[in-house]
Amino acid sequence: MAKRALITGITGQDGSYLAEHLLAEGYQVWGLVRGQANPRKSRISRLVSELHFVEGDLMDQVSLVSAVDFVQPDEVYNLAAISFVPMSWQQPELTTEVNGMGVLRVLEAVRMVCGLDKSRPTGGGGIRFYQASSSEMYGKVAETPQNEQTIFHPRSPYGVAKTYGHFITKNYRESFGMFGVSGILFNHESPRRGAEFVTRKITMAVAEIKLGMREKLYLGNLDAVRDWGFAGDYVRAMHLMLQQDTATDYVVGTGRMHSVRDAVQIAFDAVDLNWRDHVVVDPALVRPAEVETLCADPEKARAELGWKQSVDFEELMRMMVEADLRKASNEHKYSELMLAGSW
Repeated sequence: MAKRALITGITGQDGSYLAEHLLAEGYQVWGLVRGQANPRKSRISRLVSELHFVEGDLMDQVSLVSAVDFVQPDEVYNLAAISFVPMSWQQPELTTEVNGMGVLRVLEAVRMVCGLDKSRPTGGGGIRFYQASSSEMYGKVAETPQNEQTIFHPRSPYGVAKTYGHFITKNYRESFGMFGVSGILFNHESPRRGAEFVTRKITMAVAEIKLGMREKLYLGNLDAVRDWGFAGDYVRAMHLMLQQDTATDYVVGTGRMHSVRDAVQIAFDAVDLNWRDHVVVDPALVRPAEVETLCADPEKARAELGWKQSVDFEELMRMMVEADLRKASNEHKYSELMLAGSW
């Protein structure tokens, strides 16, 4: 029989790529959806006929137990989160509930369905669990690059909540013998990235400026440095982590650093424009506590999982610009037709 995977956050960037990957691997893929969420109007719209859905909410323990019990998955991927870091200062309590306590609730649902307790031997349970940890847990970094042993110093409510999720997953692994792993993923982008994230904000603006739809792009700290990769590559690492004999945590990234300024230059160069003519630094967009430098040491993932990225940063930014040019061009044409009264 085909393996069953349950994905929380299936309608997000990572969830959509992971669903595609698991379907290609022959899995039966289930997505956890909340309330009136409509997958047909999301990033997975074209996959809906191949997927299965079950209702549940990371804020509601009973619904999660019911969902896991109904699906009886072999693997659970917890990708659901409030993922936009600046929002975590605006709604810190909600971010903590979803990104921290939400992880605990999913772990509890898996534990309860598996019947795990402290008397069970290590490795029991049957359901393998993946937690989406984040490089934002490193925050004010103690060393560069960062690996699985680097200490955490989160600099946002988002990072703090993710750190709790990371450690509670490790605790359930050690306390109940659960096969629970965390992937400490560094920034990963794609044309499916939300419009609020800086890389997508850049590529959408570049497309609109090129098409004459706007003049300026407003950004915060151009000197912030990140390790950026392609989301489609990173979901392969998630899957590989749950295929290992032993549960352990992995850092996933490219090991290469680029600044926001680099991202801007590559994106504008892709459409033959000078970024200095269009970019304005807005101090209001700078984080209250900035994370200046994040860079992965993915050696463990490469050695033990056999994982490596297939898309480099320059190719990634160009891919995103091209996708946003197509999207903006179609929207521009539609607007012109509406104004002309010919639609």
